[in-house]
Amino acid sequence: MKTKNPLLRLWELGEGEQGKLKSAIILALLGVIFGIVPYFCAGKIVVGLLNDEKTFNFYLFWSGIAMSGYFLRTLLYNLALAFSHKGTFRILKNIRQMVLEKLPKLPLGSVMEISSGKLKQIIVDQVESMETTLAHLLPEMTSNLIAPILVIIYLFVLDWRMAFLSLVSIPIGMLFMMMIMRNYSKDYEKSVKTTQDMNETIVEYISGIEVIKAYNQGKNSYAKFETRVNANASYYYNWMKRCQFGMALAFSIAPTTLITVLPMGFIFYSNGSLYLESFIMIIILSMSIVGPLIAAMAFIDNLAKVGTTVASVDELLNAEEQNHGATKVVLQNRDIKLSDVSFSYNEEKEILHNLNLSIPTGSVTALVGPSGSGKSTIAKLIAGFWDVPEGKITIGGVDVKNIPLSQLYDEVAFVSQDNFLFDDTVMNNIRMGNIKATDEQVIAAAIQAGCNEFIKELERGYYTKVGGGGVHLSGGEKQRISIARAMLKNSPIVVLDEATAYIDPENEGIIQMAVAKLVKGKTLILIAHRLSTITNVDKIVVVKNGFIEAEGTHDELLEENKLYKNMWMAHMGMREEEIA
Repeated sequence: MKTKNPLLRLWELGEGEQGKLKSAIILALLGVIFGIVPYFCAGKIVVGLLNDEKTFNFYLFWSGIAMSGYFLRTLLYNLALAFSHKGTFRILKNIRQMVLEKLPKLPLGSVMEISSGKLKQIIVDQVESMETTLAHLLPEMTSNLIAPILVIIYLFVLDWRMAFLSLVSIPIGMLFMMMIMRNYSKDYEKSVKTTQDMNETIVEYISGIEVIKAYNQGKNSYAKFETRVNANASYYYNWMKRCQFGMALAFSIAPTTLITVLPMGFIFYSNGSLYLESFIMIIILSMSIVGPLIAAMAFIDNLAKVGTTVASVDELLNAEEQNHGATKVVLQNRDIKLSDVSFSYNEEKEILHNLNLSIPTGSVTALVGPSGSGKSTIAKLIAGFWDVPEGKITIGGVDVKNIPLSQLYDEVAFVSQDNFLFDDTVMNNIRMGNIKATDEQVIAAAIQAGCNEFIKELERGYYTKVGGGGVHLSGGEKQRISIARAMLKNSPIVVLDEATAYIDPENEGIIQMAVAKLVKGKTLILIAHRLSTITNVDKIVVVKNGFIEAEGTHDELLEENKLYKNMWMAHMGMREEEIA
């Protein structure tokens, strides 16, 4: 697929607001043209002085024209910026809305794989960087390029030889600029990458500060943080240092049009081939060429950035969506069936291989197996985190790909071992499971999930803020709030992905009894590393290396499956140590 020009793509993203940008370009162009008028008037005044013009009205007239040109230039320039900024800020808003509307349409698992640092960099920083390009580059750069062209055309009308001579210094200056800009896009792309790495490290460092302090890893963790920050600063320093000499030459040489215009013009004037009036006008107008060009050159930096910025935005906007349709389907039951399911992350090594599994409505099924065997992947596929490229997953006989995502997410409540809590009250964090729930319903869910006792011990009870990510609570407390949230959702299918991982042995039985009450009559899928918590489930599925090795009850698997028996023996040995 051919890559679109970044500016054209940016113009497309501004659909509906291009009219304002076009108006801004026209106004800015007129503004620059009127900005050249004072140079023309100055030439007329100088010629008048040389011709011994003593009429006051002559100087008053050309001074008035010059003032009018300057006034109109200022007025039109500000009107152009007003139009361009109004259009730009609406476009930036639209782009952010497009990205934020796109994210829910992407596979949930894919969104979770994108670091918060990268998302922040794209949605906030990189989109914001387009402001200069849209609000200034399009109107100003366009007008600053066209206006000098008009001046040069007029110079050719006056004297073609002098017109060429007035242009000698400009391409030499541009040559140095081109040398700098040769690899600018790649350099800027690397700068974005090093900034993303720094942002991710900052987020990781702040999020993990509790663990860092608890395990006395401050020195090592800060060293990583410091390295990334210094690498970011060093990259920009070295990049700017490489550009400094060439930029200095470009901006020094390009404006020196008089180096050729003055001596050669004097020679032409001396031999009578150039009129004095034309010579004076050429001197003054030649000095007006480079100003707009330098202003345009200042935007080259932004032009180079646009490609990387638009590519980052398009990476999200063009990502493959989960297209499940919008028509709600009728499910006769909640039977779950996986038929010949294979799956891999990002087309890498296959994780699941030709799986077949049936989970009846209202049953309790546990997935067990070594770490990395594919248990969580199975659970997440059932919950709709991704669509399977091979095979089929059905709920109530309907392919999950035909169930609208909003309905699918309502059907499944998913609780993992790493649940996120918002920087809000305990009450509102639980209520996220059902935003219409009353306080009484929230408290009832908390009581059933075994949360009520510790919540009442908090400073403000249910109205205590938990902090970003729930930092003010222990791992077990966060887990129980997440379970309460999922149960308040009251979905017919509940997935607990090692949801009791942080529960201490003393409370384990209480939590299991609470979960048993809350999921009564529901289809429950458990992923557990504590095998003692699943001995009474309807079916245990043993997963190994992406294959289903065995299915059965606890007693059956102890007799028939060596892997499960070894896992059970290892678990019981650890449990005895915990109790001791």
